[in-house]
Amino acid sequence: MNHKGLYIQMFSIHGLIRSENMELGHDADTGGQIKYVIELGKALSEHKDVQRVDLLTRLISDKSCSDDYSRPIETINAKFRIVRLQCGGKKYIRKELLWPFMDEYVDKTIKFIKNERKIPDIIHGHYADAGYVTKELARFFGLPFIYTGHSLGRSKKQRLLNEGQKEDELNKKLKLDHRISMEEQVLKSADMIVTSTRQEVDEQYGLYRNKRLPTYHVIPPGIDIEKFCPYYHETCSNDEQKEESLFIRQSLIKELHRFFRHPDKPIILALCRPDKRKNIEGLVKAYGEDYDLQAIANLAVFAGIRKDISQKEDSERDVLTQMLLLIDKYNLYGKMAIPKKHDFEHEVPELYRIAAKRNGVFVNSALVEPFGLTLLEALACGLPVVATNDGGPKDIIYNCQGGILVDPKDTKAIAKAIKDILVHPDKWNNFSKNGIMNTRKYYTWASHVKTYVKKIKSLHRKYETLEMDVNEQRLNIGKRFSNLHFFLITDIDNTLLNGSDENLDPLMKLLEDNKKNIGFGVATGRVLKSALDLLKANNIMTPDIIISGVGSEITYGDSLYPDKGWENHISKNWNRDLIMSQLDKVEFLTKQPENAQTPFKISYNMVPGKDHLPKLHHLLTQKRLRYTLIYSHKKYLDILPYRASKGKAIRYLSYKWEIPLKNLLICGDSGNDEEMLKGEPAGIVVGNYSSELEPLRNMRNIYFAKKNASGGIIEGINHYKFIQKAGGTT
Repeated sequence: MNHKGLYIQMFSIHGLIRSENMELGHDADTGGQIKYVIELGKALSEHKDVQRVDLLTRLISDKSCSDDYSRPIETINAKFRIVRLQCGGKKYIRKELLWPFMDEYVDKTIKFIKNERKIPDIIHGHYADAGYVTKELARFFGLPFIYTGHSLGRSKKQRLLNEGQKEDELNKKLKLDHRISMEEQVLKSADMIVTSTRQEVDEQYGLYRNKRLPTYHVIPPGIDIEKFCPYYHETCSNDEQKEESLFIRQSLIKELHRFFRHPDKPIILALCRPDKRKNIEGLVKAYGEDYDLQAIANLAVFAGIRKDISQKEDSERDVLTQMLLLIDKYNLYGKMAIPKKHDFEHEVPELYRIAAKRNGVFVNSALVEPFGLTLLEALACGLPVVATNDGGPKDIIYNCQGGILVDPKDTKAIAKAIKDILVHPDKWNNFSKNGIMNTRKYYTWASHVKTYVKKIKSLHRKYETLEMDVNEQRLNIGKRFSNLHFFLITDIDNTLLNGSDENLDPLMKLLEDNKKNIGFGVATGRVLKSALDLLKANNIMTPDIIISGVGSEITYGDSLYPDKGWENHISKNWNRDLIMSQLDKVEFLTKQPENAQTPFKISYNMVPGKDHLPKLHHLLTQKRLRYTLIYSHKKYLDILPYRASKGKAIRYLSYKWEIPLKNLLICGDSGNDEEMLKGEPAGIVVGNYSSELEPLRNMRNIYFAKKNASGGIIEGINHYKFIQKAGGTT
């Protein structure tokens, strides 16, 4: 942390996030998490020890969504902004289908950080997908990693299975097993888990194998107490906005009156997404089966935002359709309102106050409720609540003393609790007063942020002073790469090493002396273990990057952490088993030993023959296979994914780490180096090169050295004045 304060990056990946007019209830991705991260970001930006907050999400440019979600940067205030990065195309994709693109999002974030020339002090992931992204970034940059789950896969899977759904179908649609696996990884890596209630820690995270590994802190979220002011205030707005607020209030009253036969009755208000677990069906049944309750009060259910039920996803359509069928079954026309939309920013606070002015009740009858933010909003406005006895509402009712807990599956209990509040004015007044006072005591963003900043400052100091055990230190490659703008990358066999080479030690010293300005990488046809053994045997310093398996693997530094973005990138259309089934029967090919093979490299020895390569290409292309074929030293044949090669790996690294290709110096000696030597980077062909590279002699950016191996590399470095360009010393 610099003297000006903390730089915090938060992640909420799915993309339907904006600071104004949040579309809560638009679909399953637009729940309370959106409101939580926006309000947390705003509150953090007001803290004196916070310099900057960036909320990173996915950029969406889709005709079915607002243009707001396509703005790369949305500035909310001087210290807080939303940053949108593209991954998986530009169309809106529901969160369960975003998993294949998370490594791409990691890469885009790395580019963003390097472009900004500012590494965050803390990163905080919200929900499982962002948990994966922040886990990877924390490892790359050696940063403290904070996580908030909002909801968890194991408890969701357990509930859905109990409802009779099939496990295979759940995994196909919701990717629950993959999500749970990622959550287990997050628990192994996170420095701090922020939860809203103790119930989350004990009963939800308690279902995970790695539950005991992270440190948990229960920090309840806050509410905007100015926006959710008590119902007896004429308006919560300043003089400029007063008329608009009064107009909104009257418009809402007019909309509700459109549904109600007796509009002056108390209002039973529900506000939630059309999600089965929100148990709208249970509330409507409770109301529909109790004639006394119907005589006492009207029911208003704001079930998300919709234009046409038939256009909603299956699960939402089923919930909304069932709600309409129940209205018809219990003949609730004139007693129940089901408006099609609501504006969260301005209308929802007024809804709570309208219901409170009519001595109504707010009901959250969800089957599962991790926290229950709407309960706090209602209580802050002075509206008593009836809430599910699951999860967060237990803490809220205990702290606020503003309502009654019920079993959400017991419709008679729901109706009884509502009536108990409505018909006893003293109880209603007591609950109303307690809600107003205690939400301000226990649930403000100021108190949340005070605790949050205290915890993260302590965590950040721990990283800064290296108090953590050495085995717990994160990979700091990101911090190193953020300050590197020049790289030397060389093949190993016959380029860096060629028997006893008196120039190897001087080359290593030159690179060590200029380590601050120049990164060192190797690119080899060897598999990773073989490359490491050879480097160690020759006392060569650990490279910042090892590109192994002819470009099929990228690993970093001493930790040998694999580049998962590269693995994900090259895996597209790679059919290893089918390629092997075609080539194993070719008579002029002999498969190399298993220790020469990798998941993304198949290696053979090939007898020289003029028509052998054309035959192989014909054999593979007639099966519509995608591949890269590399033949070197008139003996070695490697088959890779079509996106993989040493040259492509180098260009990927240039893109990912924002290191210009012109600042790369590439060294090689044989045919499998040809692609990486071509193009914009400067190239060095060492003196002991293979004749396969002779056609490159006239290329502008390639220097043919007179000296062999490492001597030739030093010769090329001097030719290009590479050390001086990088700002180093010779």
